[in-house]
Amino acid sequence: MFICFRRETMASSSQSGYFSQQEINKLQTTYDQGGLSEFATQIGKKLNDIENAKLNIAVTGETGAGKSTFINAMRGLRGCDEGAAKIGNIETTMERTPYKHPTFPNVCFWDMPGVGSLEFPMNDYVSKMEFTTYDFFIIISQNRFTENDANVAKEIQNLGKKFYFVRSQIDNAFSSSERQGVYFDRMTELDKMKQNISCGLTKAGISKPIIFLISSLSLNEFHFPQLRETLLNNLDKIKKDVLLMSLPNTTVKIVELKRAQLKERIWMLATVSAAVGVLPVPGLTVAVNLGILVAAIIGFRKSLGLDDASLQRLANVTKKPVEFLKAEVRTPLMDEINKEFVTKMLLRPGFAAVSAVEMVLDPIPIIGSIFGAASSFAMISKLLTDVLDDLVENAQRVVTVAFATDPGHPQ
Repeated sequence: MFICFRRETMASSSQSGYFSQQEINKLQTTYDQGGLSEFATQIGKKLNDIENAKLNIAVTGETGAGKSTFINAMRGLRGCDEGAAKIGNIETTMERTPYKHPTFPNVCFWDMPGVGSLEFPMNDYVSKMEFTTYDFFIIISQNRFTENDANVAKEIQNLGKKFYFVRSQIDNAFSSSERQGVYFDRMTELDKMKQNISCGLTKAGISKPIIFLISSLSLNEFHFPQLRETLLNNLDKIKKDVLLMSLPNTTVKIVELKRAQLKERIWMLATVSAAVGVLPVPGLTVAVNLGILVAAIIGFRKSLGLDDASLQRLANVTKKPVEFLKAEVRTPLMDEINKEFVTKMLLRPGFAAVSAVEMVLDPIPIIGSIFGAASSFAMISKLLTDVLDDLVENAQRVVTVAFATDPGHPQ
């Protein structure tokens, strides 16, 4: 059983995107030498890296470009909500201002003063705004991108960092034409506008600019979905994880992406549990496993937007009663998650046998170690997989009704 356990954990680590090839080789060496404890320690460090990773995103552009509205949209907030970035038609940002995510504070959007204003001339902007501290940049314009925007992009490019051009308030541009009786295919028009912007930026010296046309008030329309996907794909695995978990659930696809990412954590949590299982200390494995499970379930719930605060923010943005959204959540996992709750879950058929074997063998040296490790791994893996599937199913229902336009759904 221990051999099977070793095979499964190593297979999981080799397929995980969280580890570099060098790290995988080191894990393999450690494992081959029989150092389960040291192997689990390295896995635990990786989990800690994921938990504590920070993501700093700079949002820059000229005054009135829609930076604050974009920052609020990415955090699932409205302009009137507590903690929202200030919105106005005059320069409201006089210094770089951090706006942390309300649920995941390690994700921080930095609202930058308008570039090129009298208060912030271009020659001082890069140093005063501390460009080296950000993971990537969003350069926003309401209409045309200017020479200042291009100069900022060149400075970012010199630092070897990613940047993206975002034309905001595209919905206003379209609705204005439609009110005047000018009708057109939106996707065709988007392509034309993007091509024109690309040509202008290329002439300004930006090679292959990455451009998105969005409305920060319509998170599933225009190029907003492509923008989210691009941001995620251009981050390393851990920072991709951090950004993904912070995204508001606006589509079923986002929920599925979160499921895939969270599923990768399960084998790591199970490995840490199994390492405790090899210690012949009565009751230690059970106590530690309960703590691991409680923290993991609460974390999964937050990541999938099923905590009370996230549901309220979603209700605010979609203008649906929060009670209506909560009615779609049909799982006992919304109750208080504590060690007593998890213990009851483990006593269900399918888990009781594994737990019983572990408790019986815990006091027995050597044999208890071998079976304890394997049973801990299996128990944690099975329970967390079941929990994740349950929460994902509920999150998908919530998203579906939240963004439904059916007249049968209350507004």
